Amino acid sequence: MSTPLVIIGGIVVLIALWLWSMYNSLVSMKTQIEEAWAQIDVQLKRRADLIPNLVATVKGYAKHEKSVFTEVTNAHKAMLGATSVPKKAAASDLLTNALGKLIALAENYPQLKANENFLELQRELTDTEDKVAYSRQFYNTTVMDYNAKIRMFPTNLMAGQMGFAEKEFFGASDEDKKPVHVAFE
Repeated sequence: MSTPLVIIGGIVVLIALWLWSMYNSLVSMKTQIEEAWAQIDVQLKRRADLIPNLVATVKGYAKHEKSVFTEVTNAHKAMLGATSVPKKAAASDLLTNALGKLIALAENYPQLKANENFLELQRELTDTEDKVAYSRQFYNTTVMDYNAKIRMFPTNLMAGQMGFAEKEFFGASDEDKKPVHVAFE
């Protein structure tokens, strides 16, 4: 066997191994992104399930606060109807803002603040919000790693041709980036 043929064969094998390794690595990262998104979705569903109970509890004490209930209900519907990452992110932020107003409303009703059902719902909601924040952070870190990998040389030469495209981050809306104004009356 001639030496140049062995060298060329070795180079072809190395390139094939590199392509195989790169492809499997990208598939693994893409699967991690899907799993991270599923975790966000689970927590958003949990939060959405808590909201009707929280609203019903607060409604019993604050019957005349219809605008807050309407805002929470509309945000809840938007959350359940969102299908893409940007829409879920926007709906999640809208719902977080509406829930903040609902919790602030409860501050005006001492009996409500002492209600065990309300306190438990509030604890569960706080726990869920923490889990949503952690899940968002994990998802965004996974997306960042994946996007960086498909942009880096030499992976960028083949990633697009193999069907790997950049993923969107689960980001905050422009409204959420504005400073919060707190007024004590």
